[in-house]
Amino acid sequence: MIIRSIETFQVAVPLKKAFKTALRTVTVAEAMYVRIQLDDGREGVGEAPPTHVITGESLASIQFAIEGVFKPLLIGKDLRYHEQIFQALHRSMVHNTSAKAAVDMALYDLLAQDADLPLYQYLGGAKSELTTDYTVSVNEPAEMADDATRYVQDGFHILKVKVGIGEIEDDIKRIKAIRNAVGFDIKLRLDANQGWTAKEAVRAIRQMEDEQLNIELIEQPVLAHDIEGLKYVTAHTLTPIMADESVFSLYDAKRVIEMRAADLINIKLMKAGGIYQALKIATLAASHDMNCMTGSMIETKLGVGAAAHFAASQSNIIYYDFDAPLMLKGDLLDGSIQYEGAKIIFASSPGLGIKRIKKGVN
Repeated sequence: MIIRSIETFQVAVPLKKAFKTALRTVTVAEAMYVRIQLDDGREGVGEAPPTHVITGESLASIQFAIEGVFKPLLIGKDLRYHEQIFQALHRSMVHNTSAKAAVDMALYDLLAQDADLPLYQYLGGAKSELTTDYTVSVNEPAEMADDATRYVQDGFHILKVKVGIGEIEDDIKRIKAIRNAVGFDIKLRLDANQGWTAKEAVRAIRQMEDEQLNIELIEQPVLAHDIEGLKYVTAHTLTPIMADESVFSLYDAKRVIEMRAADLINIKLMKAGGIYQALKIATLAASHDMNCMTGSMIETKLGVGAAAHFAASQSNIIYYDFDAPLMLKGDLLDGSIQYEGAKIIFASSPGLGIKRIKKGVN
């Protein structure tokens, strides 16, 4: 299992509708794909999107990290000694977590292929299918209500609602408009993407609690570095609070857990640097009886598929945010995960189950 070659290539797929959060607006899903080939001809693939406002990475920096740093490090290495390889990968440069994740998932794709198992089974096989939410971008209340209604009609019964732009009253209006449109049988999760201060968050969440808007959880209400503020929100509200951008590494997770700064953690491969480190975060959370979500950036089915395999392997990951491929105008992959409405189905083929990467979207 000697690593013979590593190559990168850029892809881009337009979104059906602009994706708006408190951090950015996205109209095209761009990514750097990586293909790793072994001496016996088997190939593993991975993906890294440029998410400047979260990971700080661009397409150019991702390509440089993979081609200029990881490739010379990994060529000629024997994947049977993968613990050494993963450690070397993460020690080779700081940050650059999405670039690391792309290489990491390609290596795990190969490891699962060698074991002749789908990746989620190779990693633990806790679940055989998942149910994803669908994200409502932040817009005017009426537009968000219309979007939410359409997603429910499409079979999604869990909505992740983006907030955090404008005044607190604006966010309350958005949530009320959506509740009025979809009723109370639909689960609503909110994601402020760091858009509130700690006191604003407490005020907003308490008002939603008082008005019985029935919010399942609130994701990343405050700035990523404001762990004290995150703890303040968690301690002064009843609604479960989830840390997202505040947790990249195992050490970030350890700090959040020990401070009791959040009730839940969103583990993303692009923040953690891939499956190798994400497994450590999930295990740490499980040791403290903490449940987690796994989500993604705006990624194609390659990166989201790897994240879904990881999520399905762990018992304490019970929330899933894997709608990004459904927002795209096309699919670059033959194989990988499949969607049946809100359900995600895994292929029985080994690894990530990807048969072919197309030259263009269909």
